[in-house]
Amino acid sequence: MSEKSQKTERLDIFQKCYAFTKPSEFKKMGLYPYFKEFMGVETENSPYVIMDGEKVLMFGSNNYLGLTVDPRVKEAAIDAIKRYGTGNSGSRMLNGTLDIHLALEEELAEFVEKESTLIFSTGFMTNGSLSALITRKEFGILDKNVHASIVNGTYSSFGEIKRFRHNNMSDLESLLKKLVDEPKIVVVDGVFSMEGDIAPVDKLAELCEKYNSRLYVDEAHGLGVLGEKGVGASEYCGVLDKVDIIMGTFSKSFASTGGFVAGKKDVIEYIKHNSMPFIYSASMPAPSVAAARKALEIIKNEPERRKNLLKVSNIIRDELKRANFKVYEGITPIIPVVIEDEVILCKFFQDLLVEEKIYTNPIFMPAAENNMIRISCMAIHNEEHAEILVNSMIKIGKKYNLI
Repeated sequence: MSEKSQKTERLDIFQKCYAFTKPSEFKKMGLYPYFKEFMGVETENSPYVIMDGEKVLMFGSNNYLGLTVDPRVKEAAIDAIKRYGTGNSGSRMLNGTLDIHLALEEELAEFVEKESTLIFSTGFMTNGSLSALITRKEFGILDKNVHASIVNGTYSSFGEIKRFRHNNMSDLESLLKKLVDEPKIVVVDGVFSMEGDIAPVDKLAELCEKYNSRLYVDEAHGLGVLGEKGVGASEYCGVLDKVDIIMGTFSKSFASTGGFVAGKKDVIEYIKHNSMPFIYSASMPAPSVAAARKALEIIKNEPERRKNLLKVSNIIRDELKRANFKVYEGITPIIPVVIEDEVILCKFFQDLLVEEKIYTNPIFMPAAENNMIRISCMAIHNEEHAEILVNSMIKIGKKYNLI
């Protein structure tokens, strides 16, 4: 290649795109695991979905309470479309605020025991509120395993961002000591989305109080799942009142899409008038709001759902460990099974899907600490579904000498 050609290639901003060949390589091997097409659900309140015209047992959805297929939630969304239409065509600040936005915010504030709440159109955008909270000469202190939306939200700020080792309170304390006289906020996931482990929110709250820091907990994967009321890891750890900001999403247990932050009224008012993702985005559509409201009602009135969810999750985790799979410890419905080799991981996923008609999630580093099959349980799974999954995984695990 001539020197001129090399320079032209180097200057082409698309060169990195042409060099990104891993997806095409896996497609050639017939092992590409992403962007699978779903054609709907089998029936109401069923954990089965339709793929390529066949019934597939879903163990790869964050629909933890199974409410996306609940007829009451669907009916609420349909009624909202009839009353409000399909979208609001404007931001909350201008023409996009509906009475049901305000109603949901009041209901959520009561549920998570905070003064005020603000809802966003997506969960990813919700953590964009951090870009408004952390300004110049202020510090965001993040667990190294936090969700990408937290990373994006904090690094979009004008503040300085520090990271501490995952769930390592000694590492966090060493950072807090150095910043004891600086304005700061510690940000963690209540339940970490890939590994499924729980943040020690009680210990975090203790350190934040000791070193004069605010505490922000993303409860996306804990809401509806943990705690006596289902508020998440903060409630589970007994320190809900000591968490300054609770963040949550509607795309998991709330059977919808969107998100919210909750905290002191003055703090939420500040976010409302300073968060660019909130101000410059169209508001959450009415059917999504209505679905989330109905889901919240069910979460409050049907605690047996999360009890069954955790029961089935523990059965699967225990049985896979007994079969000698490398399984992360935990109690949540996220069950990561480590499979280190990328190719074998793809083959395992494909065999589960094609041969056993079970859908799971293949996860690759650096999205998680290890390459893994990520199993997600739902409240509409039962012990029979758990047995089907475990037996299928044992069969395939033996085929690839994983157990």
